[in-house]
Amino acid sequence: MVDRQQQGEKIKPLGFLKPVSLRKVPGRFQAHQNSLPRLPVPSLQQTLDHYLQILQPIVSEEEWNNTKHLVDEFRSSGGVGERLQKSLERRARKTDNWLSEWWLKTAYLQYRQPVVIHSSPGLVLPKQDFVDSQGQLRFAAKLIEGALDFKAMIDNETLPVEYLGGKPLCMNQYYQILSSCRIPGPKHDSVVNYSRATKPPIHITVVHNFQFFELEVYHSDGTPFTADQIFTQLEKIWNSSLQTNKEPIGILTTNHRNTWAKAYNNLIKDKTNKASVRSIQKSIFTVCLDAPMPRVSEDIYKSRVAGQMLHGGGSKQNSGNRWFDKTLQFVVAEDGSCGLVYEHAAAEGPPIVALLDHIVEFTKKPELVRSPMIPLPMPKKLRFNITPEVKSDIEKAKQNLNIMVQDLDLTVLVFHHFGKNFPKSEKMSPDGFIQMALQLAYYRIYGQSCSTYESASLRMFHLGRTDTIRSNSVDSLNFVKAMDSADMTEQMKVELLRKAVMSHRSYTDRAIKGEAIDRHLLGLKLQAIEELVSIPEIFMDTSYAIAMHFNLSTSQVPAKTDCVMCFGPVVPDGYGVCYNPMAEHINFVISAFNSCAETNAARLAHYLEKALLDLRTLLQEHPRAKL
Repeated sequence: MVDRQQQGEKIKPLGFLKPVSLRKVPGRFQAHQNSLPRLPVPSLQQTLDHYLQILQPIVSEEEWNNTKHLVDEFRSSGGVGERLQKSLERRARKTDNWLSEWWLKTAYLQYRQPVVIHSSPGLVLPKQDFVDSQGQLRFAAKLIEGALDFKAMIDNETLPVEYLGGKPLCMNQYYQILSSCRIPGPKHDSVVNYSRATKPPIHITVVHNFQFFELEVYHSDGTPFTADQIFTQLEKIWNSSLQTNKEPIGILTTNHRNTWAKAYNNLIKDKTNKASVRSIQKSIFTVCLDAPMPRVSEDIYKSRVAGQMLHGGGSKQNSGNRWFDKTLQFVVAEDGSCGLVYEHAAAEGPPIVALLDHIVEFTKKPELVRSPMIPLPMPKKLRFNITPEVKSDIEKAKQNLNIMVQDLDLTVLVFHHFGKNFPKSEKMSPDGFIQMALQLAYYRIYGQSCSTYESASLRMFHLGRTDTIRSNSVDSLNFVKAMDSADMTEQMKVELLRKAVMSHRSYTDRAIKGEAIDRHLLGLKLQAIEELVSIPEIFMDTSYAIAMHFNLSTSQVPAKTDCVMCFGPVVPDGYGVCYNPMAEHINFVISAFNSCAETNAARLAHYLEKALLDLRTLLQEHPRAKL
């Protein structure tokens, strides 16, 4: 998903993940985890060769020649590259995963931009068919019951192990997403996880009209509440929070992390506030019961819902109905729009989508028996004492958030002409095919190729997170240049397309085997910082800056459910593109910033649609010869 890299910050080994009075973890999950291979450190020569290759389509010949000189110096026998490589290999022998803690710090916990838009992905579910608060609460109750059903599999360690290409995947992220929360700090944040505490939490947080409630969802004998019982409790919450809270305390979590850290310390000086904040942090997850969105025309409805999931629509809409530091927040609005937003430090998209697929299936099941209505305690309203200082922090956060919301340009494209079945019928990787359509769309708008990020899962390895698939290549550039060239025959274009898709496929295969270049280069750079040697010149070079400036930041997040994830661009003049290829259609969300005159999400969507159709035409008019 949206992965971040921090440049050149001095990194001290700090305890970022705070365990909370751990009890002994039972065996099954641990046994599976321990049997997974450890993340390898790729060979230095291989990474540097590939680095020079990926630079070819994006830097000038002069820059490339200069970089080649620096790379040769770096890799010379007995040089700084070899020394850092040896240190990295030593680190890999001593740790469970040489990258995971570094990645958590540099990509998330030391990243200081607001988590809203810049880091936390949103996810849009199909619109539900209710249009009033009764329907909203019924659906929310069933969703909560479904999430608790999934939690039972995590708690009992009966979650089915996932496989990729016949190999088992690391399941650790599933154990991080419930009962966890990010906590702001002055220079870096931390993440707390209460799921394995001696007394794990038995409540969720429910937010309605900017008011927070602690809702217990388990009986004293440990059995979860049924949907009927949860519905009764949600009604009590609804009826006791009919007026919108004047001070949307949750807005504070949308701020720049340093600003929020100051406001956070200020907020929790008060005992009542501290207890309320702790309750939110400890809760299993959050459910946001949103007010209906402002009415909009059908054609922009989906894009507006994506905005609601990503940022809540601003201070006048639903942004105060969130606690953005919470790992998992489900959003159910009165008008049937629903989805979720999650804090990215704990997990990538796929475990979140697996959880969601489970919940969506669960919500479709009929209730078999009506539960006996036993009297249940009133959910506890979380109180906040708003001092003038806290009020001022909220006002500033509102202003900053509204500027961010205004600046985000979001377009949902449901491409309904074909889905992943078409490229499959052409014996092509659907992902590679979609990525080449994106390359073509970008090239047609800008007349050049750009650094393109696509996340690849490293979950074949113990505690694996992600590496980068670089979707732009010499082959992709050759193809996009040829596509609109009168000098090329159609047959040549087909061959170049196939070659570009194959090239993407082989990079993907290398990435998931732990042999991509991005995390390795990051590791060498962080190793240099840790050893207090001066930063090697290859990392101070213009080419490196261009390579790390991802104008296209993309992610395929496939789901059984007809949903789509979304996130903001990672650079001011870039795009965020997330997609879910279904059998007969493809869901895309494209984001850009309005403050950048060169980017426009709707324009990229238009060119992407045309590129996909042009690729289909090209392939259909020039079928492969039957063997």
